[in-house]
Amino acid sequence: MFSLPHPFICQWAITDSVIDHYGHVNNVAYVKQIETTAWLHSNALGLSIEQYQQIDRGMAIRTHALHYHQPLHLGEQVVCATWITQCDGKATLTRQFEMYSEQKSAIVFSATTEFVCIALSSGKIRRMPDLFTDAYLPAVINQGQARAAS
Repeated sequence: MFSLPHPFICQWAITDSVIDHYGHVNNVAYVKQIETTAWLHSNALGLSIEQYQQIDRGMAIRTHALHYHQPLHLGEQVVCATWITQCDGKATLTRQFEMYSEQKSAIVFSATTEFVCIALSSGKIRRMPDLFTDAYLPAVINQGQARAAS
């Protein structure tokens, strides 16, 4: 179903609140869902927003590449997947996302997002703390490349 092995997955039920005037899911809702999926994955890796705040570090979006393959409609059930595909162990991390509609039996959305580590207090780029590298590096789907880069 997904293009890469061993995704972190969560479910998304399409409700009225995300339907736009065209009768399908609004583009902004997809971005919100990839944010939700990324946070759920980070939480599953043992990281929380409280930890980010305590150490004054966070992962901020630098770029998004979004691909809308097919529209989603009210009542659809979606499986959202994410992978960490790159982490340099210094300041950047890349995630890939895919959304699979159970009704359509197809990938309806995909995205790649590049994150950069910042100080929450200033927004300035900072080196990833050990807390981040200890959680994110082992989750990179190609661990050999991640370890070579760190």
